[in-house]
Amino acid sequence: QEDITVRTVGMAVSNMPQLEAMANEALPFNVKQTAAQIPDIMARGINQSASADLFEPPMMLLRAMWPTGKFQAWDTTKLPEWDQVVDLYKAPGKIWPDAWYGDGQNPSQVGYTSGPEARDFVDPGSTKWITHHPVLHNADTLGIRPDIIGRPIDSWKELINPEFAGRSALVAFPQIGLMDAAMAFQANGEIEYGDKGNMTREEIDFSIDRLIDLKKSGHWRVLWSTFNESVQLMVSGEVVIQSMWSPAVTAVKAEGVPCIYASPKEGMRGWHGALAISKKVTGKKLDQAYEYLNWWLDGWAGAFVARQGYYMSTVENTKKHLPAEEWDFWYEGKPAAKELPDPFGSPLINKGQVRDGGSYEQRFKKIAVWNSVMTENDYLVKRWTEFLTA
Repeated sequence: QEDITVRTVGMAVSNMPQLEAMANEALPFNVKQTAAQIPDIMARGINQSASADLFEPPMMLLRAMWPTGKFQAWDTTKLPEWDQVVDLYKAPGKIWPDAWYGDGQNPSQVGYTSGPEARDFVDPGSTKWITHHPVLHNADTLGIRPDIIGRPIDSWKELINPEFAGRSALVAFPQIGLMDAAMAFQANGEIEYGDKGNMTREEIDFSIDRLIDLKKSGHWRVLWSTFNESVQLMVSGEVVIQSMWSPAVTAVKAEGVPCIYASPKEGMRGWHGALAISKKVTGKKLDQAYEYLNWWLDGWAGAFVARQGYYMSTVENTKKHLPAEEWDFWYEGKPAAKELPDPFGSPLINKGQVRDGGSYEQRFKKIAVWNSVMTENDYLVKRWTEFLTA
């Protein structure tokens, strides 16, 4: 191993001991991964940009992070895997011609910049410079306890159904919780938003006032803020329908408790993680940052995260490293041909089981809204605080 360490700070789903060990085994230099909460990734990237070489924020934060000038652009001509990256991040902003473009910040809108030192966003595909490199993505929806509910759930409006009063939960992050609620209000015929991912003040007011009314009537059992909390609420049966993330559903099932990731007819909410390089990185270490990224995209890591239910931006590379039965289950939406493992090698999927939400194509053709930071974000946070304290 060369005596240089490439340091990454990012989300816990992609910065963990197993992935760090894989990188150290595959690369001729050291890799040190650090998992952090989303606000801390952003704060460190902007205020302590020398504290790591690569930062992995959710893409919804890029409008706040990229213009600070603390990061440098990637040169796609030095990324042999860039051709393999799905078209969600390039000019069309979608993988299939008939896919929905989605409300909010489509990932292609913040992907490109005009030069290595630029701070702007330009049309997708118009330069060789990208603001960050997309890595993981997924589509989020509602988690439900089918054994307690006892009927199919096929619409977001069920999140606010009085039938589930006191047994519903919402994620406490304002930018995400509000969108989940908005999906429910619109599905219930209460409001038609212009853009759920970038609401007007009037739309924010309507939504928060409704959330407060629901809270005062005892509808919300809790507003959860950690992954583990969302898992325990479902395992205990205190909550039967809630905002949920894919691996949390998996974790509930691992406890032997039935849990389904709903597939609402109104579509899902999409999100992405991305790798950005600190401007402080130069010379040999910059070359190694590129080498690390090229390893990250070549398929090994993609196969690992597939077993958590996540998708890597280089889908075809993942396919090369995922046994056919696992590819068919995680990407094609087919019943498991045999028992399948989780990322750590323990049994996870029973033979014959089908992945909730369908195939990769079914999910990503129907993204209703992308995780976004709205123009009126400050106002949203102020009103959300009123909701939290109501």
